[in-house]
Amino acid sequence: MNPQFDEMERSWRSLCLQMPLAFEDHPFGPDSTVYKVAGRNREDAKMFALLMVLHGELVLNLKCEPALADQQRSTYSQITPGYHMNKKHWNSIRVGLDEQTMRELVEDSYDLVVDGMPKRDKEYIRLQAVIQQG
Repeated sequence: MNPQFDEMERSWRSLCLQMPLAFEDHPFGPDSTVYKVAGRNREDAKMFALLMVLHGELVLNLKCEPALADQQRSTYSQITPGYHMNKKHWNSIRVGLDEQTMRELVEDSYDLVVDGMPKRDKEYIRLQAVIQQG
């Protein structure tokens, strides 16, 4: 990978791993990193981000509210329908967005996934987030 990718990959990795109870997984092999969140049982973890190199470009797939997906895609040239994902619910993000926008996109993806989890898992994750913040 080139140095620009290394720096951006570290930045995106850090954003994803800052989310409460987030962790990395490699279910598709070493060439892609999946970021998941787990509630009480790590085996029931859900994916909120997928980091990969696609046709020579660093790409981060993030879940998105369907009502916002088209708006984001028309606002930012770096955001396109999610590669190899449900295009209604996922966006592919390419290098070039500012850090604050990236943070918001990662947080939104994470929150959407957590909101779809069972109530007990959501409560557990939120409690862990409060503990993590001190």
